[in-house]
Amino acid sequence: MKCDKKDLLLYGVTDRTWLDGRDLADVVEQSILGGVTMVQLREKDLAHDAFLEEARRIGQICRRHGVPFLIDDDVELAAAVGADGVHVGQHDMEAGMARAKVGPDMLLGVSAQTVEQALRAQAAGADYLGVGAVFPTGTKTDAEAVSYDTLKAICEAVDIPVVAIGGIGPDNVAKLAGSGICGVAVVSALYAQKDPCAAARTLLERTKAMVEA
Repeated sequence: MKCDKKDLLLYGVTDRTWLDGRDLADVVEQSILGGVTMVQLREKDLAHDAFLEEARRIGQICRRHGVPFLIDDDVELAAAVGADGVHVGQHDMEAGMARAKVGPDMLLGVSAQTVEQALRAQAAGADYLGVGAVFPTGTKTDAEAVSYDTLKAICEAVDIPVVAIGGIGPDNVAKLAGSGICGVAVVSALYAQKDPCAAARTLLERTKAMVEA
């Protein structure tokens, strides 16, 4: 599956700690209805069987809406549920090993914080990069900060699409204009909101304006 830049415009990354008792699959579907273009299931604290069940449910929803569905880190589980791809961080599986495991057809996203990491990931077969944290974030407390200049340098250094992640919301997404990214990956800006459909609609509109600026 080839990575289409349009699919990366508004990339929803799940985190059930923001749900306040709501069902994750329902909230993900609402975000898709609002305009989310790609979904990554990222639930670090779920037991394997529960994660597998959640992956099957959300994968079905994504397929129904024609939205690519990725799994965070777990290559074997991604293959087991027929996900469209997998995303690995710098401290997860090495990108080249991940590509060898998923084969040539599954999407592979890789996190990067430096130009060197970005170039290594591209050479290892990454289809896109997730770069951040571009703003302070409460979702991932150990996230390293990435400056606008570094984000721009990464975009200029690689030929594959780049999405920014980390503390992005409707009020600051415009600050990323001109960096070269093709979209944003967000967590709480979608899944902590009472109306994820409306939140996605607003964020999609502002992200489009940022990318086209």
